[in-house]
Amino acid sequence: MNHRAGFVNIIGKPNAGKSTLMNILVGERLSIITPKAQTTRHRILGIVNEEDYQIVYSDTPGILTPHYKMHEAMMKFVYTALADADLLLFIVDVAGKEPVEEEVLKEINKSKTGLILILNKIDLVSSTDLEEISKYWAGVFPQAEIIPISALEQFNIEYLKKRIVAQLPISPPYYDKEQLTDKPEKFFVSETIREKIFLNYEKEVPYNCEVYVESFKDSPEIIKIRSIIFVSRDSQKGIIIGHKGAGLKRVGTQARIELEKFFGKKIFLELFVKVKKDWRNNNYMLKQFGYEE
Repeated sequence: MNHRAGFVNIIGKPNAGKSTLMNILVGERLSIITPKAQTTRHRILGIVNEEDYQIVYSDTPGILTPHYKMHEAMMKFVYTALADADLLLFIVDVAGKEPVEEEVLKEINKSKTGLILILNKIDLVSSTDLEEISKYWAGVFPQAEIIPISALEQFNIEYLKKRIVAQLPISPPYYDKEQLTDKPEKFFVSETIREKIFLNYEKEVPYNCEVYVESFKDSPEIIKIRSIIFVSRDSQKGIIIGHKGAGLKRVGTQARIELEKFFGKKIFLELFVKVKKDWRNNNYMLKQFGYEE
């Protein structure tokens, strides 16, 4: 039996449903998900292993116009994903209105990589609208196979999986068959804390936060973690901490519960908040936060 393996990279606008789809396809909660745009900032690999194939899925940040060096780094992840894919999954929110950057569309059309155009959230539009949307994208990407889905409702996911496997090249596995992701444990700690910040705070606050895991000490009974939440301004520090520390305690409790599920053991989590002005344009800080491949 010929073994198939390949890199299947998911790209699209913010809030198109990339992370939701990634988690469903991988069968594990690797990417954080919130209702807010630009939740995903890094490229995350999720590996699916079967006897006769290995799929290396890649979740990427949403396509955007950069305003900070952090955004530029995020878009580098996207362009790298365009370049190294064996198969591209371009996901479109059919209920969304924001156009996709022309430069990205041109790069996709220039590529000789296989392309599946996924029309997501079809439960939110009429069949007539869906037909018009399909025609439009067929004109943009005439080479693409178009598959309508609802990631949230898990509609048409099994068919999508079959089409992905069918387009994988014949290849030995790229990773050990027991491996699930390329990211270290600390990464999932910082992402879980950041997710809780996105869910608990409004406006610009979550976008001005980054989480750094200062220490991660694993023992048979418990994992002890010390993490720092960096913000851009003093006022944001006060908002994160909240009245008598209630805000920070809430984030810490929610993150601890989530991490205990993820790691399957007790978690002791310490959270601190520090101000680092304009960290989103600071090359040293961005490197510390992992904004490079």
